Amino acid sequence: MATQVVKNSNDPFIERRAPAMPLEPIDDPAGWTPAELTKTNSWRHDFTDLEIDDIRNAVTGLSADGVDLMPLVRDDFPLPHLANTLRDIRQELLYGRGFILFRGLPIEELGKRGAVAAFWAISQHLGDGVLSQNKRGHVLGHVTDLGQTKANPSQRGPYSREEIPFHADCGDIVGLLCLETPISGGESHLASSVTVHNELLKTRPDIVRTLAEPYYRDRRDEIPPNMEPWYKLPVFNYHQGYFSSSIEPTYMGSAHRFGPEFVMTPAQKEALDTVQSAAKEQSFEMGFQLGDMQFLNNHVIFHTRLDYQDRDEPDRKRHLVRIWVRALNGRPLPNAFYERHGTRDTVERPGGIIGPDTVLNAPIDRE
Repeated sequence: MATQVVKNSNDPFIERRAPAMPLEPIDDPAGWTPAELTKTNSWRHDFTDLEIDDIRNAVTGLSADGVDLMPLVRDDFPLPHLANTLRDIRQELLYGRGFILFRGLPIEELGKRGAVAAFWAISQHLGDGVLSQNKRGHVLGHVTDLGQTKANPSQRGPYSREEIPFHADCGDIVGLLCLETPISGGESHLASSVTVHNELLKTRPDIVRTLAEPYYRDRRDEIPPNMEPWYKLPVFNYHQGYFSSSIEPTYMGSAHRFGPEFVMTPAQKEALDTVQSAAKEQSFEMGFQLGDMQFLNNHVIFHTRLDYQDRDEPDRKRHLVRIWVRALNGRPLPNAFYERHGTRDTVERPGGIIGPDTVLNAPIDRE
């Protein structure tokens, strides 16, 4: 499990980290604790009046029916007062703390479609293109209760109001925009996977060793062409001196349907339960208000959502819009991340969900 350390010119925080070595404590700017975050609001960016003007001008005309956001990229949104700030925040996402909360978007003025367009514009500045979130090619996902349950191996947690375990999504950055809040519950919690790794290493190094070995994962019937309906990926990874993580309890928990060899061992089950408990102990809840936008780095952050009580009116049900963004200069990732989609030679940057007939599209409205 040796790792090669490579000097990374993309990393502005290089002097603040030590090379990540397998099964050793990780010294990384993303290794924060909840206690540290409660002493600061540096993880939050409140839009200034000039930045709101930028956003207002950028989305003019984009809230009309029939607008297609899919062709619009970073250069279509100049954002003269906000662009430099977003460039710095991108670096913080990729190599620093690993998350940010934007607050102050005037959603009542912009309307829901205008707010989604603003969310798209900011996402374009934070990444290098968007990724499909399902086999239908949706690059804008609508996270709302559709009466589904993650217990169905063809469905996923975002379309229910059940609690979702700590997990990471399939891409460098995941963003969420809050368009409607529930009556109660639904809180978003984050945990540094760096800190979780280090805390487990103190008391259960055997658990860390297990999590650093591959787990079988179910694609849940969203299968790329010429690929198996399952794939393998460790929870904890070390590559070129960088730590990265990936945890998907729902996908791991249903892989056994493919045969006896896919059943988790007792050690793997214990490790998965233990890492969930550790993430809960290290979790931070920042609040999520109407118009808030949350972006986080999937490779260093685990996130969860609690169950919630929803409203009866269809237009007032809890509603988040989700986007997955790739970052071509993100932290180095081992081959296992690429092999979920192909090979390092055939995949520019791993991420997204592709089926045999997937065509990327950006549905602005909830289906």
